[in-house]
Amino acid sequence: MYQEKKFSIPALEGISQKSVDEHLSLYAGYVKNFNAIGDKLVEYAQDSEKHAHALSELMRRKSFEFDGMRLHELYFSQFEGGAKALNPDSVFGKALQAAYHEYFLPYFTSIGNMRGPGWAMLYYDPVQKEFQAGFAGEQHQGHFVTLPVILALDVWEHAYLLDYGATGKAKYIDAFFKNLNWSVLEARFDTIAQQ
Repeated sequence: MYQEKKFSIPALEGISQKSVDEHLSLYAGYVKNFNAIGDKLVEYAQDSEKHAHALSELMRRKSFEFDGMRLHELYFSQFEGGAKALNPDSVFGKALQAAYHEYFLPYFTSIGNMRGPGWAMLYYDPVQKEFQAGFAGEQHQGHFVTLPVILALDVWEHAYLLDYGATGKAKYIDAFFKNLNWSVLEARFDTIAQQ
């Protein structure tokens, strides 16, 4: 059984406590649903012919719930400890500068602002030694398989609707970056780069 993680998120600038609380409730639902799917799979597998369609749907939903759970864990942990600027002298700061020069934020923000819901993510390929930025319109599809996530930006409507309305994604993304603790990303990158 997977357990819901607890996060120590300070008051955020531009993202209300109500929005954070609602978002955390959504995350809790992913954990609960993933566990429930696991239970049902065991039950239905006892007569897989009778439950073939239900098993197929549960298997399809399983990765959706799991990825929703794990991406939110990455997302919320990026706020812990409060806003902290990127250290340009860190290993991550130097690698980001070498790859994107001063254009990382505008580039990544444009990915997040793409039309439609999903996740904007920055991955790192430890084999090729390069970053990959991407957008997963469905959180269980569109990923760079095996690549660890360095930065996870939730741009589903639930992340910004309460504070900014249906057309407020860009304002929310600005608020996200104002509150981001870049040292969390630096630590993620250090762990991956040492592999």
